[in-house]
Amino acid sequence: MSASHSALVPEWLTAPAEANELVASVWPSSARRSDDGSVEIGGVSVFDLRDRFGTPLYVLDEDEVRAHARRARAAFSAAAERHGIRSRVYYAGKAFLATEVVRWVTDEGLAVDVCTRGELEVALAAGADPARLGFHGNNKSVGELERAVDVGIGSVVVDSPVEIERLAAIAERRGAVQSVLVRVRTGVHAETHAFLATAHEDQKFGFSLEGAAEAVARIRELTSLRFVGLHAHIGSQIFDSAGFRESAARLVDLHADLLAGGDIPVLNVGGGFGISYTSVDDPRPIEDIADGILDAIADECAVRGIAMPDVACEPGRVIVGQAGVTLYEVGTVKKVTVGDDLERTYVSVDGGMSDNARPALYGADFSARVVSRTSSATPALSRVVGRHCESGDIVVDAEYLPADVVPGDLLAVPATGAYCFSLASNYNYTPRPPVVAVRDGRARVIVRGETIDDLLARDVGVAASASPTPPHGDTE
Repeated sequence: MSASHSALVPEWLTAPAEANELVASVWPSSARRSDDGSVEIGGVSVFDLRDRFGTPLYVLDEDEVRAHARRARAAFSAAAERHGIRSRVYYAGKAFLATEVVRWVTDEGLAVDVCTRGELEVALAAGADPARLGFHGNNKSVGELERAVDVGIGSVVVDSPVEIERLAAIAERRGAVQSVLVRVRTGVHAETHAFLATAHEDQKFGFSLEGAAEAVARIRELTSLRFVGLHAHIGSQIFDSAGFRESAARLVDLHADLLAGGDIPVLNVGGGFGISYTSVDDPRPIEDIADGILDAIADECAVRGIAMPDVACEPGRVIVGQAGVTLYEVGTVKKVTVGDDLERTYVSVDGGMSDNARPALYGADFSARVVSRTSSATPALSRVVGRHCESGDIVVDAEYLPADVVPGDLLAVPATGAYCFSLASNYNYTPRPPVVAVRDGRARVIVRGETIDDLLARDVGVAASASPTPPHGDTE
């Protein structure tokens, strides 16, 4: 590669010998190329997926989700058992929530964390035990809190003084005693995008360390609330346990001080465990992270001479992220000259920032592969872009794709199981794609795709259509 050409290439990206490999750490374990070069996921061909459901399409490997849920639960259970305590793993529903996904993770022994009325209702509709639900959020409404108390939610993570009073009044009116945790800003935050780091002081979540002590004192005065523990979340896409260790020191310090007022059974360390989006991402195994977090808490408790509380955590991305693949069809391919005769290939697909907002929001990196065939063409530096009227509508900022990529090729972006469906929009009046679960060679819709009629139905100025628009994929 010439020095001038390398100016277009991120430092982490290297040109492969060929652009057909499905990197194991990024793709679902079931993804493989068939004899004809096309890709199967969960035993289902991408051609079958396209023909039945259309593109763009969210594809979710059920076995992969279940396997990651089991692995996370086992990792924290084993780490907790070594220290003679118990653990609870909550699936962070904001990563991806649908009734089927709730059933998968609860089948595998996970509790569920929600942060809005809508997420709560999805979990309840899936049959989740309300006692195994946690409710987050910095601005929960009176209606949301009333619903949570009415269904017997396991815990509410309180985020402000006004919420403490609001929740206490609701619980008192209902003759209930609601268990609560207090969210703490420990001052430790992940080395990540500023919008993904949530423990520093200048942001909307939680109490300062000093404010948390005051909040706990107030909660203990209120007979309708029961203080059960502290909660902290230091950020997202975290690859090791170093940040958790420092956060644990500050949390346990506060925990120890608060023990004078009564028992505190739980310490919730939050989530944010990272995954591989590209071949160079190298997160630590979840077992190492679990051991590191619990060892850090045990060490801090030992130094202070106090008993170790039970530990809870809230992984989301690490459960569902690698299980998801988004399937697109290539529409336009063109070469663009950049600067001094530098060239980049722009590959436009039939989705974009409406189905994956993360690159536009965070500058997130993804990878991509042509999945309808293999190619022996030289890999060419490419940028995968969407169909929306925004120059920032970028799906994959930099990737090496075959130089012979053409309209009609099927292209897939892996590791899209987390925060793609959740953040999807109708920008440019684009219907959101369906979500299809694959397992054992079968595919089924778990979230119906939208139609143009769905979008028009919300516009009160539009007369009822006499001829319905064809749906976005079938629902068989």
